[in-house]
Amino acid sequence: MNHPPVTLPRLGALAREAAPKLLEAVVAPLAVFYLAMVVLGFKWALIATVAWVYLGVAWRLVRRVKVPATMFLAAFAITVRALVSFWTGSWMWFFIQPELGTICISMAFLASVRLNRPLVQKLTLDYIHLPSAVLKHERIRRFFARITLLWAFVLLMNSTLSIALAVYESLGGSLGAFMILRTSAVAVISGLAIAFSIWAFKRVLRRLHVAHA
Repeated sequence: MNHPPVTLPRLGALAREAAPKLLEAVVAPLAVFYLAMVVLGFKWALIATVAWVYLGVAWRLVRRVKVPATMFLAAFAITVRALVSFWTGSWMWFFIQPELGTICISMAFLASVRLNRPLVQKLTLDYIHLPSAVLKHERIRRFFARITLLWAFVLLMNSTLSIALAVYESLGGSLGAFMILRTSAVAVISGLAIAFSIWAFKRVLRRLHVAHA
């Protein structure tokens, strides 16, 4: 069976494209929250974090740059998180809420496999073009189903671990310890899953004799 050539983007190019978004959406809010909490206190940290996200939206609006729908959802989500944390008076709830959402996403990943519409396939096609002849191949269909299952469990593991650490550190530890432990654990688990996913993807393409960069 002859397949059209498939071009895989270089990891460096993907990293350069994703890094600014990752810094703005993930790293910067955590840094703003932690620094503001150390200097100004818990409630001001919540205000500063929400302000950072809304500042990003406002900056794009002023420059007339299209604001992604996900950014509006992120602004809404962080507002809800801040309000709940402000009301409870505990930083634990600020970090637990998104983990509950991630658990729901992991359930969606599992359901998508059951429905024969693996979500990892849809996410992959946002970055890599795969010809329909390749997508219909049984090996590719099995690959995306298995990788979707893998990421469902990775997300579930990360969320469960994050919640357990947040509860433990909120009782007798500190926010700094939680952020270090949680970030390190999630980075290791997710990094291994990403490396395995890329290796497995290239392996299945090689087995199909598909030319790739």
